[in-house]
Amino acid sequence: MSHGHAIIAWDGTDAGAPARRAAARPRHLEVITRWAAAGRLNLAVPLFHPDGRALGSLMVLGEEDEVGVKEYLAEEPFARDGVWRRYEARPFRIAPLPYQPLPSGPTPQHFTHVVTIAEDAPGADRAAQRAPHMARVRGFAEDGTLAFGGALLDARGGMAGSLAVTRHATVEEAAAFWAPDPYVAGGVWGAVTRFPTRFAPLPYAALPQG
Repeated sequence: MSHGHAIIAWDGTDAGAPARRAAARPRHLEVITRWAAAGRLNLAVPLFHPDGRALGSLMVLGEEDEVGVKEYLAEEPFARDGVWRRYEARPFRIAPLPYQPLPSGPTPQHFTHVVTIAEDAPGADRAAQRAPHMARVRGFAEDGTLAFGGALLDARGGMAGSLAVTRHATVEEAAAFWAPDPYVAGGVWGAVTRFPTRFAPLPYAALPQG
C-alpha cells in the first residue's frame, strides 16, 4: 500500500513570529488551495496553543513521495519566508475509513478540532490492538467525530505512531475521548501531544474511504 507524508512544522518563538505568519498567510492560502484542488494536499491545519497562539502547522500530502514533498516545500511561503523555523516530513498512511467531508465553510474564530500526535511506546504491540482500535474509530469517522486519521511510519514502512484530528473544542475533551481507545488503554501510544485547531475553507478531495 502506498503512503504519503505528514509535515509537522513549528513556528519561531521570537516576538516577530506572529507578524511573519500573518504576512505570509495570504500566499500560503493560495498555495495550499491549489494543492488541495489538485488532490495533492489531503489536510492543512494550524497547530495552536490553547491560549490562541499559533505554534505551527500540520500538512498531509497523501500520495506524495520525497520529490513531491520537496516540490511542495519549494512553493510553501511558510517554509520559504521563515515562518516555520523547523519541520519534519514523516512517512504517513491515511487510514481508509468512512470519513465525512472535511469542513469547508468560513474559518471559525473558535477552535473546533484537536490534532493528536502520538508516538508508539517502545516495544508496544500495535498489531494486537489494531483491530479493536479500527472497530472503535469506524463509527466516529462515520459521524464526523474523527475527521482524519492514520499511521506515522518508520523508515521501513512499519507503523510507528498516529495522527488524528477529532471534533473537539479542547485538548481535555480530546484526551477523554481517546482514553478508552485500545491504543491508549492497551499501551500502544507512548508520548502524546495535542493541539487545538480549526479548518480553513479548502477544496479538498474526498479522503480514502474504507
